[in-house]
Amino acid sequence: MTEFKHLKEETCVESEVNISKEQEDQKCAAASQALQHEDTTGGGSTEGQECEEDGSDTVADPKEKEKEMGDSTNHSSVKRPRKSDKSLLFQQLVKLFFGCLAAVTCGMMYAVYLSTYHERKFWFSSRQELEREITFLGGSGLYYYYYKHMLAVPSFERGMQELMHDNRTVSSQTINAVEQLFLYPELVTSFLYRVTGSQDVIEPVYFYIGVVFGLQAVYVTALFVSSWVMSGTWVAGMLAVAWYIINRPDTTKVDYAIPLRDNWALPYFSCQVVALTGFLRNCNSSATEMFCYLLMGASTFTFILMWEYSHYVLFVQGLALFLLDCFDLVQPRKMADIHKVYLCSVVLAYVLQFQNPSLLSSPLLSLLAASTVARYLQHNLKMGSLVARLMKILLHFYLVFTIGMTFSYVVKRIMPVNESDHMLKFLEVKFGLNTTTDFVPNLLLCQEGFQSPSQDFFLRLTQASVLPFYLLVLLVCLLSILQAIYRRLSGEPMKSNLRLEDGRIGEKPEVIYHVFHTLLFGMLAMVFEGMKYLWTPYVCMFTAFGVCSPELWMTVFKWFKLKSVHPVVLALILSTAVPTIIGFSLWREYFPRVISELTELQEFHEPDTVELMNWIKRQAPVTAVFAGSPQLMGAVKLCSGWTVTSLPLYTDINLLRRSENIYQVYAMRPAEDIYKILTSYKASYVIIEETLCAEMSPVKGCRIKDLLDISNGHIMYEKGEMYAFSKYRRFCHEIKMNYSPYVNYFTRVFWNRSYHVYKVNSVISFQY
Repeated sequence: MTEFKHLKEETCVESEVNISKEQEDQKCAAASQALQHEDTTGGGSTEGQECEEDGSDTVADPKEKEKEMGDSTNHSSVKRPRKSDKSLLFQQLVKLFFGCLAAVTCGMMYAVYLSTYHERKFWFSSRQELEREITFLGGSGLYYYYYKHMLAVPSFERGMQELMHDNRTVSSQTINAVEQLFLYPELVTSFLYRVTGSQDVIEPVYFYIGVVFGLQAVYVTALFVSSWVMSGTWVAGMLAVAWYIINRPDTTKVDYAIPLRDNWALPYFSCQVVALTGFLRNCNSSATEMFCYLLMGASTFTFILMWEYSHYVLFVQGLALFLLDCFDLVQPRKMADIHKVYLCSVVLAYVLQFQNPSLLSSPLLSLLAASTVARYLQHNLKMGSLVARLMKILLHFYLVFTIGMTFSYVVKRIMPVNESDHMLKFLEVKFGLNTTTDFVPNLLLCQEGFQSPSQDFFLRLTQASVLPFYLLVLLVCLLSILQAIYRRLSGEPMKSNLRLEDGRIGEKPEVIYHVFHTLLFGMLAMVFEGMKYLWTPYVCMFTAFGVCSPELWMTVFKWFKLKSVHPVVLALILSTAVPTIIGFSLWREYFPRVISELTELQEFHEPDTVELMNWIKRQAPVTAVFAGSPQLMGAVKLCSGWTVTSLPLYTDINLLRRSENIYQVYAMRPAEDIYKILTSYKASYVIIEETLCAEMSPVKGCRIKDLLDISNGHIMYEKGEMYAFSKYRRFCHEIKMNYSPYVNYFTRVFWNRSYHVYKVNSVISFQY
């Protein structure tokens, strides 16, 4: 009876304490029931658990809290009936295990898919080594040549020295190939091939391709995890991966140009985005935050080291973070830590890239310096009324822009960077600020990656249903972010622990960052088609997060003040039903197409190129120097190892000017001029491509012949039409006639349907 009395007294005390929690429990009851349903499917938001925890910690009055603590001390033998911490931890571990298993499985399946598709497309295993190397299209095979070279030399150290002092690639030049071509991927891969003893297990080319496909698996896994972290359910990750694979022509270039630098670098950028997403979250433990910080630092440094355009990508990301900081949407401590990561990564990459001046003059470093100085000058940026803070933010923008431009100008004056001049001229022409007849800017404008995207690109995204849902998710998040910005500028603090029923998706720092991320990269993708490979993958990830996020649906219901149905329950139902319907429709429409890609045998046949490369390897002397288009010279260097006059690089103005001079063989120039140009580069042979000589470009004015005629002043306009005019005929046509003076300077030594090879005579023989 005494024990029963004590139990009754404690029950009464607990009922008094819990009176204040009844309303909160009623709000969370529906969310908890739906959450249990989500647990059975492996997904669901974590907001219901946060809501439970917040409710269990609230007490109506401090005195009642003290009374409860005293009673619990006196009657410690009787415990409150609640869920065990161990069971909650076990559930979280199970969710984490199955989520990680799904992420890794998606990545591995994508790597297997790429390998199978590559084999079916090129018949890779049944080809000879030369034919395999020719499949590296677009001049990308040049990078694979250095991987072969590192495996052919006696030791890794000797190969490294030869690449750092390379005088066998570009004629009349000694270059640091590691610095100029960003060859760290090839160095690391060749080192791994040596130390792992893979020589007896796998061929070098398969090891190289396998590493690239493995990185693509990491890429997909990172997108999966990003969507999972933001939405709380790994169903979003699976939907993101599905959209990524379906839109593969617009998400990756690994299908046709495996060795390209962005195929090596972008997986590290995706890891950096995952780490940044986790680091920006408010509800992180110290261990989780430290892990994300270290991962972000390592992936940022590796990304800069892998790709020459990486600091431009990080500059755009830095702008997104800069906007978060200006509107006080992220903790200042975290922004300072991110700036430290950027600065340390740039400095370390500057050292390992042999003091590459382009890193010090990069816009990323200018942004870091400008934002730091501007913040020091404006101590009270985040204080004052709404109007005052808006004026301060505008002044802050002006200070950052002015200081950044000044910093960049000073750095370029101290250490001149010639590479930026032609890019500046190119941008002026691209945006209609200037016109030019210069060959280099016009050549860049005609590259596919620098042109505006076609309507087919948007049509493909719409047919895959990703673009319509992306616009809806972006609109909801953007409106919620504008509300959050207004509240912050009005002096209202942001809630650190948001609950599902709050309906404030725009107050999550990681969501705000991804909105700015997709907006900035999306604007660039509308101007440059090549930027779609940076934008489309994150469109897939962001859209998958949105349709699977209960918080987003709850935000919409909060705006419409839905009362007929409990909004929390409906949000949880829709966050499961909508992605399920989308996934089923994608499965029905696109799964048969994906399977047909793997079962259908394609054909890649380049007999003329194979014949040319075989002739070069058998007939040309070792000391020969070949001249031709940069893309073809990359293939010549890969297949034969012979010295060439130019390389397929668009970041080095000196190589671009070399390419312009070599391209003169397709202009209306006399034989004597062409001979002087080729001998100035010590060329032994010149290769004329029939596709360039008789080119029919779909883009008006983008044929190599047209660009040369404009640059050389051989163009005449009449009634809106463009005509080429010169007293000389086009060289690539006239040299095939085998009459004087062309035979005096050149001797044809090889030809087929696609290529004509002429030897540059060392002694001029005058024939009439």
